[in-house]
Amino acid sequence: MSFEQMLEQIRYDGAYPTRERAEEVTHAVLAALGQQLTGDERVDLKARLPVESALTFTAQIPTIRPRTGWEFVQDLATRTGGTPATARWDTGAVLTTVAQLAGPLLLDRILDQLPSGYALLFGRAELIQAA
Repeated sequence: MSFEQMLEQIRYDGAYPTRERAEEVTHAVLAALGQQLTGDERVDLKARLPVESALTFTAQIPTIRPRTGWEFVQDLATRTGGTPATARWDTGAVLTTVAQLAGPLLLDRILDQLPSGYALLFGRAELIQAA
């Protein structure tokens, strides 16, 4: 998938009025995700993203303590000046496309690395095993 195709998919999924808005959201969410992933999952996801997206994603230094899915959304809302509801919408629009690019096996590895709350952001149900 090219960067243009990726943006069109995100624009459609997120119902954004312009390509520019879709691109802005894409860069914000990928930059935030770049702070969460490390190791082979980071390298493998970078290889599956279009170059423009991969550069945004890998330009970020991973944090020491990854955020939960909810903390991720709250942080994105703070950084973009939006509300948690719009940040959740933006995150879903971008990460469901990222999930398609990653494929199911890599997405499983990514979700295994991240704290709870990310599966829904990637468009998957989050199954929790009873204690």
